Amino acid sequence: MTDTARQPCDLLIEAGWVVPVQPHGTVLADHAVAVAGGVIVGVLPTAEARERFQPAEVVSRPDAALIPGLVNAHTHNPMTLLRGVADDLPLMEWLQGHIWPVEAAVIGPEFVSDGVTLAIAEMLRGGTTCANENYFFPDAQAATYKRHGFRAVVGLPVIDFPTAWAATDDEYFDRAGEVHDQWRDDPLVTMAFVPHAPYTVSDASFERIRMLSDQLDLPVHLHTHETAFEVEESRGKHGQRPLARLDRLGLVNDRLIAVHMTTLVDAEIELCAARGVSVVHCPESNLKLASGFCPVGKLEKAGVNIAIGTDGAASNNDLDMFGEMRTAAQLAKAVAGDAAAFGAASALRAATLGGAKAMGLEHAIGSIEVGKQADLACVDLGQLESQPLFHVVSQLVYATGRHQVSDVWIAGRPKLRRRELVDIDVAALVANARQWRDRIAAIRA
Repeated sequence: MTDTARQPCDLLIEAGWVVPVQPHGTVLADHAVAVAGGVIVGVLPTAEARERFQPAEVVSRPDAALIPGLVNAHTHNPMTLLRGVADDLPLMEWLQGHIWPVEAAVIGPEFVSDGVTLAIAEMLRGGTTCANENYFFPDAQAATYKRHGFRAVVGLPVIDFPTAWAATDDEYFDRAGEVHDQWRDDPLVTMAFVPHAPYTVSDASFERIRMLSDQLDLPVHLHTHETAFEVEESRGKHGQRPLARLDRLGLVNDRLIAVHMTTLVDAEIELCAARGVSVVHCPESNLKLASGFCPVGKLEKAGVNIAIGTDGAASNNDLDMFGEMRTAAQLAKAVAGDAAAFGAASALRAATLGGAKAMGLEHAIGSIEVGKQADLACVDLGQLESQPLFHVVSQLVYATGRHQVSDVWIAGRPKLRRRELVDIDVAALVANARQWRDRIAAIRA
């Protein structure tokens, strides 16, 4: 075929293996992905791609697996600046005795923007291209994600006590409306409601969120059933377990992103499956805070959509989705008492398409399919730590580190090239993180 007959495209990525995630568990050897205008326009054998397309740029990675960009379905990225501030403590002591007092002293647009920027750099170097954000100052978050061309669902916070972001219930909702209106048509930054948790949000606020979620078609992203204590407290205060209370208030539906879910009975699992609830599993944070174990094996068997999140770097203490996938798959087997539970392909799906579906973005990202956005990551499997290579998906989940991510694209734009961040000054980031360390250390002294 002559050059004039070939189809122009912006980018052709040739990989040893393309792992599209959809269909489930598929691996395409010696395949290429063609990108034009930020959108995937071809997924086909490399030899055919070379005949069909005339790319402006070719990236050849014969020893790499090309996967969808990982989707971190629950995180508090400004809290990256609080990494290691308080460790080895139970949840409520960690939160009330350490994290909230420090936040009260430092929180503001500068803290939020700098924390998000540091998190973006860390996530990109680990193959993550989208985050589901849950924190204050969503206006500063959104502007920072947009500036760096990073895809995010930014949370509009609601909580029952005054913070630096808002002082009253009405102010939380008024400011949420303003931020939503400002970003409602952005191609990279979308919105969700983020009521903190059932134990910090009133029935009246939940009812208001349900009404607005219906009107604006926005997800509702919240911590729930995180600990046995939370469940018992809800029974004492409301006469119901948290999920039953949320159901009474009309929130248990396909817009609900339920994070943690460590304390569930079978009827609650069945309810989530029937209503289309997405569950975000944060295994490393739950382990570190001794919060409990999400029954991922049971949820998967019931047909519940499962996503994976790191939680914040203050409680994890990293934003490593490869590590999170491995822990999720291994922990699921131990909890279920079944070595076949939540296999490698399921873990990879949860970390990509499962997260996209939870956030209402499965039409755009989460799998490598024609018509979707080119949010992609190349993972080098040619290194000795990945040898010998029998099963690509198994290797990605059980034997791959984030340091093996070589290249990342978001909407077809390069964000990482051969391990080098594009348009991010690493030395400046490190210096800025250190000055925040000094400021926070002085507060705690």
